[in-house]
Amino acid sequence: MQFPKDVPVTLADVADLGRLVPHDAPHQGLVIEVEPLEDAWLDGLLSGAGEQAVLLVLDQVTDPHNVGAILRSAAAFGAVGIVTQDRHSPPESGALAKAASGALERVPWARVVNLARALEEIGDAGFWRIGLTGDADTDLKEALGPKRVALVLGAEGPGLRQNTREHCDALARLPISDAIESLNVSNAAAVALYAASSHG
Repeated sequence: MQFPKDVPVTLADVADLGRLVPHDAPHQGLVIEVEPLEDAWLDGLLSGAGEQAVLLVLDQVTDPHNVGAILRSAAAFGAVGIVTQDRHSPPESGALAKAASGALERVPWARVVNLARALEEIGDAGFWRIGLTGDADTDLKEALGPKRVALVLGAEGPGLRQNTREHCDALARLPISDAIESLNVSNAAAVALYAASSHG
């Protein structure tokens, strides 16, 4: 393996590498010290969005594997970014990065203090806010309207909190069969992203 000449390299065995990283970090025989990713800010996401844009808002989705998979789908379908509440979202861990498969570095992730206030800002920026919930009467394809869409997804089990639902312009469900009660949140995000990105 070739390294740039200005990068110091230290050879170590597997046990040494394991002590350098969190227990869930998949080092696969290589550890590199890097600077943290740049912070993304909500106003930057909103001002940088084009006339047709899809944004993801996650309401207390805390599982790093789910958030990583959602980031991966967000990159695949060209979402402008994801928004989470800072104290109810996972850290940028090795498990999350592995699930994201490179998308952590590509999709802006804005962490906000107050999700309801963020949803107000998102609405003011011209995004049609659709909360995804299994008890909605409307299918997602019927709820899609304006070309700027914010898809709002809740945590596994509890789903969207009431205050979050109240800050959405519409509530919609994915039209799945009765054979299964619901989809995993990361699968639901992928299906919704496809529908929203192909709309209009």
